[in-house]
Amino acid sequence: MKATDLIAFLEREARAMRVEITRVRGSSPREEGAVMVVSPTAMVGTIGGGQLEYMALDEARKLLKLGQPSGFMDVPLGPEIGQCCGGRVEITLTEMDSAARANLIAEVEAQEAALPHVYIFGAGHVGRALVNLFQHLPVRCLLVDSRTEELGLSQANVEKRLTALPEAEVRGAPVGSAFIVLTHDHALDFLLTSEALARTDARWVGMIGSATKRVKFERFAQSDCDGLSAAALHCPIGAGGSTDKRPEVIAAMVVADVMTALTTAPADQLAET
Repeated sequence: MKATDLIAFLEREARAMRVEITRVRGSSPREEGAVMVVSPTAMVGTIGGGQLEYMALDEARKLLKLGQPSGFMDVPLGPEIGQCCGGRVEITLTEMDSAARANLIAEVEAQEAALPHVYIFGAGHVGRALVNLFQHLPVRCLLVDSRTEELGLSQANVEKRLTALPEAEVRGAPVGSAFIVLTHDHALDFLLTSEALARTDARWVGMIGSATKRVKFERFAQSDCDGLSAAALHCPIGAGGSTDKRPEVIAAMVVADVMTALTTAPADQLAET
C-alpha cells in the first residue's frame, strides 16, 4: 500500500484493524509481514486476495463490531476454502490506536524510501508508455530528458527531471537501480548506457535498438570505454519473440523484465541463504 493512501484512509476511519500475515508454512498468496487495514466499511492494502482475504476481512469486521481489540486466525489453504495454494497461514488482527497508526505509517514510509529506483532516459513514445506502467508498481520511477516539451507530454505520477546532463543522474543513482535508455540521440544512448554499465552495481541496464545497434555499442565500449563489457546489457529491449513494435507492447515486455530483475535476489545473496 502507498503511504498517501494509508494516511488518507486512517484520517477517514475512526476505527481500524491491522490484519497481518505473521507466519507462512508452504505456499501462500503473500509473504510474512503482508498487511491490510480494515475498517467497518472500507479497507486498504492486501494480504493476497481470494478466499483467505475475504475470511480475514470478515473476521476483522466481526471483531470491530463486537468491540474485541484483537484476534488470531490459523488457515489451511486447501480445497475446503476454495484456495488451493497448499500451505497454511497464521494471521494476527489488532485494532489500531493512535500509536499503532503512527507506527504503520512510519513502516510504509520506510518501505517506500527503500524502493528500487528505475531511471527512464528519454520521454518519447516508449518512455511515456513505460512510466504509465511503472507508476503503479513498487518502485521509484524517474523520467529524465533534456526536452521540456516531451516531459510535459507525460501525465504519469512519477518524478520528472529536466536536465542537460543526464549522465549525472546515472552517476548519482543509488546502488541496485535499473536504467532504461531510449533517448532521441544514439550517441547519448551510448554515453548513458556505458555510464550505467561502468557502475557494475545496477540491477538492470537496457538500451532500445536493434541487434545492429548492440554490435555498434559493443565496439564503442571496447574502443572508447577501456574495454567495457556489454555482457550485462539488455539490447534489444522488449523483444520476447514478439514482432509488435507498438510502444505500449514494448513497454509491457520491458517492465516485466525489469521487475523480474528487481524482485529476484542477486546470486551472491542466494548463495548466503
